[in-house]
Amino acid sequence: MIFNFVVREDRVFRLHRTLSLTLLLIAGSLILTACPTRTSIERINRDPGRYVGREVAIAGHVTTSFGALGTGVFEIDDGTGRMWVFSERYGVPGNGAQVGVRGRIEQGFSFGGRSFATIMRETERRH
Repeated sequence: MIFNFVVREDRVFRLHRTLSLTLLLIAGSLILTACPTRTSIERINRDPGRYVGREVAIAGHVTTSFGALGTGVFEIDDGTGRMWVFSERYGVPGNGAQVGVRGRIEQGFSFGGRSFATIMRETERRH
């Protein structure tokens, strides 16, 4: 009688462990597929048409920035190239700041009397 109880308890434990691992794998897969992978600026600049309208993530240090009242543009250098980023909601970081940015690539953009051929419209920032 005790032996049957131990066998049932072992089966329940194995089932619980299997279900927990399965749920963990599913949750991890969903989280990772929702995040765009970091793309090098050189790759985007080489073929900008491929990335227009797509959400990408880049990271690097700010080389130039200007704007007012939380809206502006700044240039990121990731070591492979440079890209301008338009920010409406997140403010403009200072020169030399290390930032990670997620956004959509656009072409033919103007701000503050300047024109930009390829720019990222920021949707999220990670410091």
